[in-house]
Amino acid sequence: MRLYQDSRAPNPRRVRMFLVEKGLADSVELVEVSINDRAHQEPAYLEKNPLGLVPVLELDDGRLLRESMAICRYLDELHPEPTMFGTDPWQRAQIEQWNRHAELELLFAVAQVFRNSHPFWAGRIKQAPEFADIMREHLAKRLAWLDGELAERSWLAGDRFSIADITAVCALDFGKISQIRIGDDTPHLARWYADVKSRPSHKA
Repeated sequence: MRLYQDSRAPNPRRVRMFLVEKGLADSVELVEVSINDRAHQEPAYLEKNPLGLVPVLELDDGRLLRESMAICRYLDELHPEPTMFGTDPWQRAQIEQWNRHAELELLFAVAQVFRNSHPFWAGRIKQAPEFADIMREHLAKRLAWLDGELAERSWLAGDRFSIADITAVCALDFGKISQIRIGDDTPHLARWYADVKSRPSHKA
């Protein structure tokens, strides 16, 4: 299998962290598709993903699977242990809930700050700096909310590390490029971040 990805983008990193947690990192070839070099807009890549987004998983038989969570779910079905998506209906629902929170409340907001305020995108897309400011305010509120949630448990979705934690840490790490950081006013979130950072998968 091949994973077409940009090593600096957050969504491919979600898949790479997942692969390490599952012990599958050596079974998937990483193929770099540099957004900086506009490789994601080349005709050959657009044949794999007409939207020009990363990552894409290419199976040995040529089938293609887009979207990071679809890729992770597919691989989790093939290799159930250890699962990153839960072991019973309630746990699976909790992990789904918190992964969606991490996607919609953190990763989306971080991405919009980056896209609408960072010089990297100047001239590439139409930017709206006001929207970036709105998303910064949104993130400040959400980080305070998460700090309260993490005062009561070790991981986002309960007592076990899951795909929700992977999504959240990839969002927060990606936020650093836009000067979004965990502050001293969120100690429980900082503790959680330190715990995630200590895992080998964080280096993926």
